[in-house]
Amino acid sequence: MPQIPARSRGSLKVRAGKSYVVRELVLPVQAFIYTEGVSGIVLFAASLVALIWANSPWSDSYFQLWETYLSIDLGFIKISESLLHWINDALMVLFFFIVGLEVKRELLHGELNDRRRAMLPLMAGLGGMGVPALLFFVFNIGGAGEAGWGIPMATDIAFALGILTLLGKRVPLELRIFLLAFAIVDDIGAIIVIALFYTESISWTALGAAVGILGILFGMNRARIHKNGLYGLVGVLLWLAVFESGLHPTIAGVMLAMFIPSTSYFSRRTYIQSMEILLRQFREALDNQQENRQQAVLGRIEELSKDTESPLERLERVIHPWASYLVLPLFALANAGIVFTSDALTSAFASPITWGIMAGLLIGKPIGIVSFSWMAIQFKLASLPQGVRWGHIFGVGIIAGVGFTVSLFISGLSFTDDALVSQSKMGILIGSLIAGVLGCLTLLSMRKHQPSASD
Repeated sequence: MPQIPARSRGSLKVRAGKSYVVRELVLPVQAFIYTEGVSGIVLFAASLVALIWANSPWSDSYFQLWETYLSIDLGFIKISESLLHWINDALMVLFFFIVGLEVKRELLHGELNDRRRAMLPLMAGLGGMGVPALLFFVFNIGGAGEAGWGIPMATDIAFALGILTLLGKRVPLELRIFLLAFAIVDDIGAIIVIALFYTESISWTALGAAVGILGILFGMNRARIHKNGLYGLVGVLLWLAVFESGLHPTIAGVMLAMFIPSTSYFSRRTYIQSMEILLRQFREALDNQQENRQQAVLGRIEELSKDTESPLERLERVIHPWASYLVLPLFALANAGIVFTSDALTSAFASPITWGIMAGLLIGKPIGIVSFSWMAIQFKLASLPQGVRWGHIFGVGIIAGVGFTVSLFISGLSFTDDALVSQSKMGILIGSLIAGVLGCLTLLSMRKHQPSASD
């Protein structure tokens, strides 16, 4: 094996130390961004399949599939829903659970933890929600589509980060983190809107049961119970209670996430000290060819590693890929199928719902994000992230008009009439597509970003 010169070894140590610090601070965010970025590509593919299938000679099979009814009878409760509703009301709980975990992590340790750093994405998020909703309302005030004002408020994190991922080094990492932060603010707003404004009736008995279950979760959190399986079991009971209460059941995912412990049993320092002892024991067992003792020590190492990672980190790491690569594509496949007939297109483009959504996504989003960000900086509440210019903010403001997932979700809650749902979906798809293309072109027109050491 070739020898490494002493001077080079010292250089490698410095680089390794710097690399460790960068990984410790940046890689968790990069991993989230990467997963969401790739998920955006999968999401686009699923949406394309849905559109082709719904407009093919086999379109009847597409709509019949999602209307297939599945029932669960537990004796004390019976649920019978179509496959579409099982996806939207049950599977999407995983998506909102991940949103809740990410919100909690950002509030405790991320961009939203520091007041000054949080102000820019917070203001951008408020502008990105308020202005689109106002524009939609102007188009639909007093009309049949008035209830859909929440549709253009949301930004699809997966699609938006997918576009930035395709742009590669042309956009700074700080811009991706900014997009992630204000999209999370958007998600918080969407959750509040769904809970407060898209609930038709309340069963106070079921709601009381949900509150009682939240009390149990609070007690588990305070008692430092770290068994994810136990949280999962209580989470299922919470979902059933919220489902029966009249609130949208996906809210249960966010509620559950807020009580998942964010601290670990053992500190990182304790982990290192204990691991040194265990590794010494393992070497001794290996030298003495003690197979049973080797397995026992490996089991203790596994338990030590699990208890040094917080339940929040572990659940986000394990469930996030499932939500991104299975739940969201299934949601897109079930909800993005729109029949493009001449009558449907004529009806959509004559509808204030379609135009209101497109205006909200294409005009309201960039105006709201840029103007509120400008106010935050003018009033010295925040500053632009390093390497980010106003052209970047404008470009990412346009990309934020890709509303897709949560917009489709709120569309289904807003309207029961199939024609209105079709018109809203048309506005979401067309508006999101144009926003993605225009935002991409805007960022491509800027001078290529020179990567920093943290990239």
